[in-house]
Amino acid sequence: MTNDHHTSKQYDAELEALRSRVLQMGGLVEQQMLRAIDALASCNRSLIDQIIDDDQKVNALEVEMDEMCSHVIARRQPTAGDLRLIMAVMKTITDLERIGDEAEKIARMAKLICEGDRLHTPRFTEIRRMGDLAVNMLRAALDSFARLDTATATRVSRDDIQLDDEFRSILRQLITFMMEDPRTISFSLEILFVAKALERIGDHAKNIGEYVIYLVKGKDVRHTSMDQLERETK
Repeated sequence: MTNDHHTSKQYDAELEALRSRVLQMGGLVEQQMLRAIDALASCNRSLIDQIIDDDQKVNALEVEMDEMCSHVIARRQPTAGDLRLIMAVMKTITDLERIGDEAEKIARMAKLICEGDRLHTPRFTEIRRMGDLAVNMLRAALDSFARLDTATATRVSRDDIQLDDEFRSILRQLITFMMEDPRTISFSLEILFVAKALERIGDHAKNIGEYVIYLVKGKDVRHTSMDQLERETK
């Protein structure tokens, strides 16, 4: 965690600005996700185009925040908790940018699906369930970052297990669907790409939660089992 008091109030303000910008970027990315899922359900062409266009805003925020972090490192030479905060911020914005990319992929898949034959719409209920879970994971990860809450961060990792299970279930069902009716292969593959994008979003949300644990506890919990993660965060 960051030091409570610095000799420079400007330094405190710079660190707080980094935290605030992470949450601002997270809010934009969450909005992209919600719009992408809605666009898939509604075939709203203007919404699809907006999601694709707005990805540039997410990219611009990542570049801006990379520069902010570089300036703080160069000017303040942070150590201990302050350095962990900056490292966590830099890693988090990378994952947020990638979540934005996955939301854009969903929008592009929605565009293909809506332009094609919609006589067959396999597994959309399951996709919606995956989408809701992925959005909730991102919200929880951002909340854990805002409040430095390791319990919530750990819950995100637990939810990622459920999201992976949902993805495998959709995969099995789509394979069966394609075998029963080969005419649906193209559409089913597009749905599968959407499901994979949501599964990847869950991975990135899990990463953000792990950075929070690193920030608070000073422990790198990547690539650890769920049982070990829970022990580390008690």
